[in-house]
Amino acid sequence: MAEIVYPPVIAAARTLFRVLDIRFHMEGTEHVPRTGGAVLVSNHISYLDFIFAGFAALPSKRLVRFMAKQDVFDHRISGPLMRGMHHIPVDRGAGAGSYATALRTLKAGEVVGVFAEATISRSFTVKEIKNGAIRMAQATNVPVIPVALWGSQRLWTKGRPKKLLQRHVPLTILVGEPMHPKRGENVNDHVTDLHTRLSELVDRAQRTYPDVPQGVWWQPAHLGGTAPTPEEAAAMDAAEAQARAKQD
Repeated sequence: MAEIVYPPVIAAARTLFRVLDIRFHMEGTEHVPRTGGAVLVSNHISYLDFIFAGFAALPSKRLVRFMAKQDVFDHRISGPLMRGMHHIPVDRGAGAGSYATALRTLKAGEVVGVFAEATISRSFTVKEIKNGAIRMAQATNVPVIPVALWGSQRLWTKGRPKKLLQRHVPLTILVGEPMHPKRGENVNDHVTDLHTRLSELVDRAQRTYPDVPQGVWWQPAHLGGTAPTPEEAAAMDAAEAQARAKQD
């Protein structure tokens, strides 16, 4: 693919993060293969996660093609950028097309990025995950690479005002060991394994994160923060989905 848009976008992001003194801590980036297809699966806590999950692949000199909802591609500003970076639009009413595009991308030796929770986790814990990432890996015989992000929710997340110019924010990116699901193996078993691996990575990122004040909104409830519990977050998500359905 001709990479006219992606490299300048990465360069601009890196410059901005240096100016803002975003304090990155990255581990395990060697697990991202330097060649060949792979499915990179990240937890989802921020509207900026595709940027930071993509950073996990940069040490391996890989560009990640993220699957993102169609609305992002329809936006007059983000749309041209997303198309220029060859990300993959997902129409939730016609998911087969985006799935087929992702398979072709993987077979072409690209890294495809997936947020398997589908939507941002308000509780900042790993929600139930979809099986698409495992099915894609099985169909194309490529590894699944789990990635945990922590800190990006402080910049911009659901239900909170943007703080994109906040300075000195620590940001953790942990890359786990690859999974190798094979055709014919039980998909649900691999989904359970992936959820466990992501949860363990996220928990480690949270527990090793520097300078956490007591009772902050961006810390999960089980670690002393005031974020909604997973049960409260699920109820909020359900109410939001119901309200959206009424509008449609």
